[in-house]
Amino acid sequence: MKKNIIFLLLAILMASYSLSEAQTDGSRQWSSYRGPFSSGVLDNANLPDSFDPSTMANIRWKTEVPGLGLASPVVWGNRLFITTAVSQTDKKGLKPGLYGDVTPVSDNSVHEWKVLCYDKNDGKLLWARTSHTGVPAIKRHPKSTHANTTVATDGSYVIAFFGSEGLYCYDVNGNLKWQKNFGILKSVFFSMPDAEWEFASSPIIYNGIVIIQCDVLENSFIAAFDVKSGNELWRTKRDDYPGWSTPNIYFNENKPCIVVNGFKHMGGYDLVSGKELWKMGGGGDIPIPTPIIGTDLIYLNGAHGKSSPVLAVRKSATGDITLQGKDTSNIYVKWSRPRGGSYMHTMLLYRNRLYNMGWNGLLSCLDPEKGTEIYNGKLGKSRSFVASPVASDGKIYIVDEEGTVYILKVGNEFKILTEIQLKDNCLTAPAITDGMIYFRTQNWLIAAGKK
Repeated sequence: MKKNIIFLLLAILMASYSLSEAQTDGSRQWSSYRGPFSSGVLDNANLPDSFDPSTMANIRWKTEVPGLGLASPVVWGNRLFITTAVSQTDKKGLKPGLYGDVTPVSDNSVHEWKVLCYDKNDGKLLWARTSHTGVPAIKRHPKSTHANTTVATDGSYVIAFFGSEGLYCYDVNGNLKWQKNFGILKSVFFSMPDAEWEFASSPIIYNGIVIIQCDVLENSFIAAFDVKSGNELWRTKRDDYPGWSTPNIYFNENKPCIVVNGFKHMGGYDLVSGKELWKMGGGGDIPIPTPIIGTDLIYLNGAHGKSSPVLAVRKSATGDITLQGKDTSNIYVKWSRPRGGSYMHTMLLYRNRLYNMGWNGLLSCLDPEKGTEIYNGKLGKSRSFVASPVASDGKIYIVDEEGTVYILKVGNEFKILTEIQLKDNCLTAPAITDGMIYFRTQNWLIAAGKK
């Protein structure tokens, strides 16, 4: 009897350990913008084939979110994190649609920049912290907010970056550990400095190091900080136009490196020292998409001004690898497409296909090794798209600005499986965890999962 009790206790202990391991396995956590290494992919998630927020069919929970924010949800364990900026007087909201208005929203009201933590299973608010209170230092675009950046977490710390309003580190229980202020970060349209659009480059964490990319009008830089203490490890100056791209991590011969998008300066940096490893020019002149990582290649894209390239760069790249003249490849650029890059969207590399989403709803599917087009198709009739696609279990999830979710089948032909109405503006990429997909709309957090 005593032996049976011991075996039972051991079984319970092992089951608890296994559960803890599953909850803290970084590869199963949506730890930053678009998940691990910004891939936008989590397979074996067992998501529902359809759901409906109107009838709550396969909707696990739905909760109203205060203020405005374009931070995508981030999930670790049972916690879900977002940021928001709350104003008592700014009721303008977001302006979706296809238009070219660059005039910023005029609003001098006092805002509160907040980090919010929810229980991922039931949507209950676990804690809320106000990082900063004041009048925004930079105005926002009509499709932008004062809380655009997605947080990063490693399961112990949560990093929130509010641009000119500072960089903040909390533990997962909401205790402030450290903060930094970099002064006014002028996130503006380079050719029209009065067109202030707000900061939008999200932080990332790798192996205890926080990395931020600050491509702004003056004094641009990329920097690294110790996640525990906030001590600056290095800071490297950059010469580029203002951009809104999030950096990423790649590995060259098992050595972790940083890659960034840019117009004059796409490039790689040493993670430990911040030393430049390679660089190239020729991107779109408003860099927004995040670079994504393949087995041997790094994929970059952009679109604005004269250039809209898609580029496949070898991880072994060194020096200046800028393409010359009409060249589409060189020793370190395996292939490129001079036209067809996306202005807003981070690409999706999934099941040996490279998906590139356009602002107007045009989806291109490319061969990631050759750069040749497999197909293209159009989503929506006259809709605009800002949120980058994500994927799970052979399906791609794309949301337009008016809140229509398009679920596509992965394959060599364009096939929409279903369309679902969120009935609220949506400009943020969904987040995926085991059994659930989360949508952050203008007013709501929505968790879809099988019931």
